[in-house]
Amino acid sequence: MTKIFYTFLVVVTILLTAGCNSNKQKSKTEKDGSSCESQSCCSSKTSTTTIDTSKVNVVYFHATRRCATCEAVEKVTKETLAKYFDATVPFHSINREVEKELAKKYEVEWQTLLILKGDQVKNLTNEAFLNARTKPEKLESLIKSTIESMS
Repeated sequence: MTKIFYTFLVVVTILLTAGCNSNKQKSKTEKDGSSCESQSCCSSKTSTTTIDTSKVNVVYFHATRRCATCEAVEKVTKETLAKYFDATVPFHSINREVEKELAKKYEVEWQTLLILKGDQVKNLTNEAFLNARTKPEKLESLIKSTIESMS
């Protein structure tokens, strides 16, 4: 039964992230006339983000085009960090299509939410995509407890 559940979670995650990549609607930045090139998360052509893994970091890898769920994952994550951790836990929003070396380092190929410290890597992607829009409080609780367990 557990194996079936995890298989289901993987399939749902794949479907959700595939929808993000093939989203026909334009992102907010495209709608208002600005390009992703002017966004701080996407402005670099090469990897410039440095992650200090001596402390807990939250890293969200995303694509250039983003669906509502992708944006919700980032929003809930940022709000959770602001609510419980002030500025003590850095948040990195990384365009995986631009910062390819960093994505490769963490073996990221899709939208991915990671919590890092040292050699510890906690991948919250499945839970993030399942809950960000419909049960944000559940994702908030998971982010909070994961960070606290790694601190």
